[in-house]
Amino acid sequence: MALAKSSFISIEEFYKMRDNSESLLEYIDGVVYMTPSPSTKHQRVSSRLQIKLGLFVEGTSCEVFGAPYDIELKREDIEGTKIVIPDISVICDKSGFTEAKYIGVPALIVEILSPSNQSHDLITKLNLYMKYGVKEYWIVNPMLESVTVYTLNDEEMYEQYDMKAIRGEVKSKILDGFSIDLEYIYK
Repeated sequence: MALAKSSFISIEEFYKMRDNSESLLEYIDGVVYMTPSPSTKHQRVSSRLQIKLGLFVEGTSCEVFGAPYDIELKREDIEGTKIVIPDISVICDKSGFTEAKYIGVPALIVEILSPSNQSHDLITKLNLYMKYGVKEYWIVNPMLESVTVYTLNDEEMYEQYDMKAIRGEVKSKILDGFSIDLEYIYK
């Protein structure tokens, strides 16, 4: 949900706005988006995914971060500042960590849909993550009890790698060997 639809604000104005707000705010191309508070089901799904992902990457160079944690998307060939708060990020390149946020591109991002933010995650963020080169993007839909996994192809476009609804195991392409049962996620 965009807060400042008709006018663009600077990154400095965004930081001032965020410092004076209790809301989770994202900044994309001069527009501020408010992230809704998650539901109980959303939190359960997020927790279960974080636990499984965290156990899977333990002992590797990757780490799992849950919301709220700022990701400042950065690529040398793209100008502008984009600050997002994904539900879950898997970060394998540790060079972008600061005390307050990560600057760079996570390897995998998970967004869990809420009734009020579906278009933001399905359109805005999908295109943004694809543009910046997030290798794998999971869209988790608690309303349909589904998970869709998108991966970048050779043309740096997302293609659907896996999709399950209600039951079955969904698999990761970049985390070789990682899969998770939908019944576990949604029980």
